[in-house]
Amino acid sequence: MTNKHLTDEQIYHYRNEGYLVVDRFFDRARMDKVDQTIRDITDRALAGGDYSKVLELEPEPVNGRRVPRRIFNPFEQHDEFRALATDPELLDCVEELIGPNITLQHSKLNMKPARVGSPVEWHQDMAYFPHTNDDLTTVLIYLDDATKENGCLQVLPRHHTHFFDHADSEGKFAGMITEDLDSGKFGQPVALAASAGSVIFMHCVTPHNSLPNSSAHARRTLIYEYRASDSFPIYYGEMTNIAEAKYQLLRGKPARFARMGGLSPLIPSVGRYQSLYELQSQSKAKKTAKA
Repeated sequence: MTNKHLTDEQIYHYRNEGYLVVDRFFDRARMDKVDQTIRDITDRALAGGDYSKVLELEPEPVNGRRVPRRIFNPFEQHDEFRALATDPELLDCVEELIGPNITLQHSKLNMKPARVGSPVEWHQDMAYFPHTNDDLTTVLIYLDDATKENGCLQVLPRHHTHFFDHADSEGKFAGMITEDLDSGKFGQPVALAASAGSVIFMHCVTPHNSLPNSSAHARRTLIYEYRASDSFPIYYGEMTNIAEAKYQLLRGKPARFARMGGLSPLIPSVGRYQSLYELQSQSKAKKTAKA
């Protein structure tokens, strides 16, 4: 891709399939700068003692050492992450998908260390943060070559037009889809393997997951959630307030009116704020205990 604008065919694929992969959007030099930034942030956080506001660790040690599985809110952590989120060519592509008035919903960095990277179960992003319309797109930037062996993203195409159930047996939000997707009834997942620097644009309702990292290579992914400025959050408790504190207008104008449209939003039944990893882990433990 030379000019970084999306073609009609690419936009059609995104609208029809619920996702789009653009290979090698960012070059190796840009990824090397991000790599050094991650090392600096991680070393500084772990050396400081209380790292809980900066990163989350894998539950199991690797060779006797605790390793990070996620850096929280990278947009707020370093200029390099802000520069990537506001890259003009990247925002041009986002604009072609959700319109000219673009805000940042949130950012995160999933690390997937070699041989231990935690899995992420099937879920739909917008189930976690309902809005007045579904003009939100998740942009995932592969910082390493991503393969099925090291836990690349998997999607379930053409299911971004409806919600799956995310409630456990008690009606609480499980942080993951609780319907059976393994039967093949809803089609087969597509593994989105791609080179470092590649970008995935994914509709906010596209079901997706990632497998554990069984390889000797890390698979880090930087994630930005963008939304149209007239897509407003629907309040459902503490998690709404925490999420909205990360709001940033990146391009265009703030909206004066909320736009109602798209899917009727799923409203999660959630108590205190928890990461998706925590919610999914607790839900799986609850299910195992009842088995």
